[in-house]
Amino acid sequence: MDARTPKRGLKQTVSDAHALAEAFTAKRDRLLAALTLIAGVGLIVSLPFALRAGAEFFLPVTAALVIAIALVPMLEWLERHKVPSKLAAALCLLIFLLLMMFALGSIVLPALDWVTLIPERIGKVQETLGPLLDLYKSFDRFIEGILSQVAVSPDRSRMVTIETPNSLSGLLATSAPHVMIQLFFALLVIFFFLSGWTAMRKRTIVSRGSFEGALTTARVIQQVVDSTSTYIGTITVINVILGAVTALILWQLGMTSPVMWGGIVAVLNFIPYLGPIAAALLLFLGGLMVFPDAWAAMVPPLVFIGLHMVEANLITPMVVGERLKINPLAILISLSFWAWVWGTTGALLAVPLLIIIKQIFSAAGTPDIAGFLFEHGTLTHVGEEEENDEPLVDSDRGVT
Repeated sequence: MDARTPKRGLKQTVSDAHALAEAFTAKRDRLLAALTLIAGVGLIVSLPFALRAGAEFFLPVTAALVIAIALVPMLEWLERHKVPSKLAAALCLLIFLLLMMFALGSIVLPALDWVTLIPERIGKVQETLGPLLDLYKSFDRFIEGILSQVAVSPDRSRMVTIETPNSLSGLLATSAPHVMIQLFFALLVIFFFLSGWTAMRKRTIVSRGSFEGALTTARVIQQVVDSTSTYIGTITVINVILGAVTALILWQLGMTSPVMWGGIVAVLNFIPYLGPIAAALLLFLGGLMVFPDAWAAMVPPLVFIGLHMVEANLITPMVVGERLKINPLAILISLSFWAWVWGTTGALLAVPLLIIIKQIFSAAGTPDIAGFLFEHGTLTHVGEEEENDEPLVDSDRGVT
């Protein structure tokens, strides 16, 4: 018997033990990966409902963080000019509040006057839209006549009465304290975020375990801040100019409260797709309350639509450029999602949140779910590499 036979047998046993251990390890890793993936999918599915149910907390916090990120360049500029962090944060917050108060004063106060005029001018609006309303009523009677011939008599059902506030003042009285608390909470979040921004960023970068990790963290933070602040700042300037030009043209046309309409146009233009449509409809309604006929009332929305087409297809792409170009489908999905979760405020935050998420994934890397779940490929088995290393024998051609 060859003396090397026991040694070969021992090596074969050790090799089999290693293969068995590797197979066990691979199955365990895949099981853990599958469980992690299931937990991640469950978290993603439940997250929207959690955000919607906890909107009183998550909405002001998220809005405050987005605003604070947009104010970071101003904070850093003040700190570079030897302004202390807390004082710089207070100045940034004060400037933001002044701008918001000016915008709200330009829009809300004239809008309240318009709301009080609606009962007086509803008759004029109905008279102006008389031909269209008659056509609608005739069509509605025609549809009801058809349905009455084929419809089955419905069963008796209980009537549900929904109680609503009796007046606008009652609605404001019930909602104002809640809104003020959320606003105060959001302002505190903005202040403390800005006041501790420099120290927090330094601590986050220094705490990384490796130089590469610290570099990646710094790159992610800088790209998120630059992209978010650039987008919000650029779009704000463009929307303000659009609102100012719209207000100037409406003033020339004889539209009352042109500054209010310009402010409405500027605010609604932050919402992609749906905002310009809502602004055009509101301008048409306002035109019906001012101008004598429906054709004249269509001039303000047509003017805005023309200006918006120029802004959306020429000015914004030229100013923003390719660096912040986002897939329109991603914008639409983000808009639908955040509008469903948080309503109008969510629609306003949809694009900034999409930019933040996009920059984090582009800088830190997109997770490879398939590669995480199937490390060596979907159909690869343990031990396949050893089989591929052995020579292939063909009965006709010999060894290949």
